[in-house]
Amino acid sequence: MPCALGRSGIARRKREGDGATPAGRLALVAVLYRPDRIRRPATRLPALPLRPDSGWCDDPSHRLYNREVRLPFKAGHERLWRSDHVYDVVVVLDYNLARPRRGAGSAIFLHLAVAGFSPTEGCIAIAMPAMRRILAGAGTATFLDIR
Repeated sequence: MPCALGRSGIARRKREGDGATPAGRLALVAVLYRPDRIRRPATRLPALPLRPDSGWCDDPSHRLYNREVRLPFKAGHERLWRSDHVYDVVVVLDYNLARPRRGAGSAIFLHLAVAGFSPTEGCIAIAMPAMRRILAGAGTATFLDIR
């Protein structure tokens, strides 16, 4: 299926801010979604509604690096409640999650693509119909292979 990858392509040694999609086998961990825009996606993955104060820490020096946080948040972060539709459905991928290595990259998601599939900052982006198909069959033993 068509997808967008990071503006720097695929990297075997991902670094924070490099714009690359990390190579590897990444588990689908959980789904975050905008309840004001869509219903809870049909999936066997844990699915949690986003809130206007939802964020994700991308500051390698912070103890909550590569974790969901509540805004306002003083350290560097990404806002998950966006005005565009890219994060209407977000799948958290198991990249640098269990024991985050500082500076190895954060906020690597499977999310919705913009028109024309322009490159991402390192995530994988797909169209909503493809997202619905993937999520319908996804469970905790589902992986994305990025090569």
